[in-house]
Amino acid sequence: MLLDDLLARAGSCFARRETRLTCRDMVHGLLMELDDHNCWTMAEAAGHPGPYRMQHLLSRARCDDQGLLDCAADWAAGHLCAGDNDGAGAVLIVDETGDAKSSTDCAGAARQYSGTLGGIALCQVTVTLTVAGPAGHALIGRALYLPADWAADEERRELAGVPDEVMFATKPQLAGTLLQQAHNRGIRAAFAAGDEVYGGLDLRTSIRGRGTGYVLAVRSSHMVILPSGRRLAVKNAAGLLKPAMWQRMRTGSATKGAKDYHWAMIEITPDDTPDGHDDGHAFLLLRKHRCTGTVSYFLCWTPVPVPLATLIKVAVTRWRIEEDHQLGKQAARLDSGQVTTWTSWHRWTAIALLAYAFLAVAAACQRASDADPGELGLIPVTIPELLRQLRGTVIPEPCRDQPHRDAWAMWRRRHQYQARQAHQRWHAYADALPQP
Repeated sequence: MLLDDLLARAGSCFARRETRLTCRDMVHGLLMELDDHNCWTMAEAAGHPGPYRMQHLLSRARCDDQGLLDCAADWAAGHLCAGDNDGAGAVLIVDETGDAKSSTDCAGAARQYSGTLGGIALCQVTVTLTVAGPAGHALIGRALYLPADWAADEERRELAGVPDEVMFATKPQLAGTLLQQAHNRGIRAAFAAGDEVYGGLDLRTSIRGRGTGYVLAVRSSHMVILPSGRRLAVKNAAGLLKPAMWQRMRTGSATKGAKDYHWAMIEITPDDTPDGHDDGHAFLLLRKHRCTGTVSYFLCWTPVPVPLATLIKVAVTRWRIEEDHQLGKQAARLDSGQVTTWTSWHRWTAIALLAYAFLAVAAACQRASDADPGELGLIPVTIPELLRQLRGTVIPEPCRDQPHRDAWAMWRRRHQYQARQAHQRWHAYADALPQP
């Protein structure tokens, strides 16, 4: 059983058997079909008498949450990149995602820009890392972004339990840390990919320092150097191309049909060569929409020459992380944690990514074992469809016997009564204080 194998590997991250079993129950709870997913609902579904075990795991239990995530990453990469020992067919993708919040008390929550939410909103922003291999793709890393003013606020840091050694870091710096951690764990990839946020000089230099190629989107104002020594913005470099230099190539298919773009590349001089390294081969990759004429730009570098088709394949693979964000939240409840502190956020996300790694690998194995679905008039199995099949078999059914439900109804009512009394006492105390 894939899930049993994954949970057994993660067992060394817990100091006690009880917390290890609670983690298993949380993974099951995240994958169950419930009205909501939090410690209350998952504990009830698991048959616990109260939410205290899961709350203890998220807040105070002895648990190596980074080790838990590393275990899931190694296990997922081992399955999704099986037979690809040198990483030639793998791509590491960095991006960020946002989760709306109702209070700035949550660690890292502030009014900030999030493309996921469509603009500036009160949210947490998380930098993530996906590995895309020949068999599939999965999220294998995450880092919580602390805005500069939040990171400098000592009171909020103390309330959220942010460690003293955690300082402000930009999103590219967090992405570089995630890539370095994956490299240290032995996860290899031929390329790294990312959007415009991650096209800066420092991140590109660090990627090259590990001998990894990259395909990173850049803004139209980004400056490049041609082999002649001429320096110009990438939007002006497109004017150097003659019509015959553009190649129309299919880059995949969607529900509404094939996706075709016009592509071209221009050789450039790299500006990110680490000390003691060769220049390698650098290119500006351009993608033009065949109807609107909108042009997108990508900086590319490889240690050896590669064809245009390879760079295009890496560029379009970047969208796999968007799919992981969507499915991680939909299927593994990555964004459902009602947690506010640094520790509880990291533990919730680590357990959610553990559950998502299982789903990604299970779907990849199912697709590999299925006959050609096109011959049967079917699409390949998806993670949501597979999860429906796993519920009630690999994933146990929620505990719904009447005495258990009655006991939980009494617990909730008693807890809510006590919370109401506590709020009333506080307001009475506050009203009795002398006014200035």
